[in-house]
Amino acid sequence: MTVNIRQVGEPVLRQRARPLTVEEIRSDPIQRLIEQMRDTMREAPGVGLAAPQIGQSLRLAVIEDREEYLQGIDPTILQERSRTVVPFHVVVNPQLTVLQDASAVFFEGCLSLDGFAALVPRALAVRVDCLNERGESVVLQARGWYARILQHEIDHLNGALYIDRMLSRSFMSIDNLTKHWSDKPLSHLQAALDLPDLGPPRT
Repeated sequence: MTVNIRQVGEPVLRQRARPLTVEEIRSDPIQRLIEQMRDTMREAPGVGLAAPQIGQSLRLAVIEDREEYLQGIDPTILQERSRTVVPFHVVVNPQLTVLQDASAVFFEGCLSLDGFAALVPRALAVRVDCLNERGESVVLQARGWYARILQHEIDHLNGALYIDRMLSRSFMSIDNLTKHWSDKPLSHLQAALDLPDLGPPRT
């Protein structure tokens, strides 16, 4: 079963979500919510979905970067973004730690800002201490695109959207990104959009 994804301007997207207890996580309502979020994310399709995006102000997100999403993408782009398959998993009450100062700038979109994208700087490596769908403590160590997904979804739980972090002159429709910019190097974007020095992704 899928549900509607809330769009920017909905108050719930700007609220700091509340944590869940272990008892709540294991309850039938939250287990059903996790299933709804998984199905909604896959139908969209997307690689992550936070509970506030479907109107629930809870510190809960689902993440999955499926093999089929990587099909047809130039291998050099996948390598540049350090993007690999990420199995489905649930993140509850996450605490994020940036592991190093290195960062990268890439285009990023959001299911709650349907049809738009912008360049967003993100840390390249993070650690997330959280609970899983069974209320068990887990530690996630992530690099590259997976680290970006985690940062994006945890921002949602704190009432933040990628537009709060974006390089504002790069904000554009997905259609125009595909038409004019998706095959251009960062150096071209920097000059054409009068952006600050982006440099190469730092490892």
